[in-house]
Amino acid sequence: MASLSLDRMRPEDLDEVLAIERASFSMPWSRGAFLYEMQQNRVARCLVARDEGMRVAGYLCLWEVSDEIHITNVAVRPDSRRQGIARSLLRTVLDDARARRFKLVVLEVRPSNRHAVTLYESFGFRVVGRRRGYYYDTGEDALVMEAVLRGEPGAAREPGGAVRR
Repeated sequence: MASLSLDRMRPEDLDEVLAIERASFSMPWSRGAFLYEMQQNRVARCLVARDEGMRVAGYLCLWEVSDEIHITNVAVRPDSRRQGIARSLLRTVLDDARARRFKLVVLEVRPSNRHAVTLYESFGFRVVGRRRGYYYDTGEDALVMEAVLRGEPGAAREPGGAVRR
């Protein structure tokens, strides 16, 4: 994996973020949606992963509500996929959540997005429900996945359930 730096998403990142968003999702968020998350939603945080050239390689947005994290959006630039960028973003968020004593992380994902489901499972997420017809563009259901946060930062679950420190 290339060297990455993680940072808070800034308005000046949005041209790159929106290009990734449009390439990644059939129902992409708008510029206004990202601006709202960054500037007005008090429970939201958005992070970007920058590559060595300081381009946005990927991003992750979340909400912090009570003792839970809700991951709302994760995407990686198409030419940078399968290089561990989403894994790095997710690991950083989970380690921070453990250190800050959050108890649970929740997200929704399309069942057809097998790469994402496999990634989440590798971190100990499990399917706990299904939202029927959640994605209105196709009518596809969403899998509701959650990970209970136990242990210390850096104790990420790897494929097969083994704990990696």
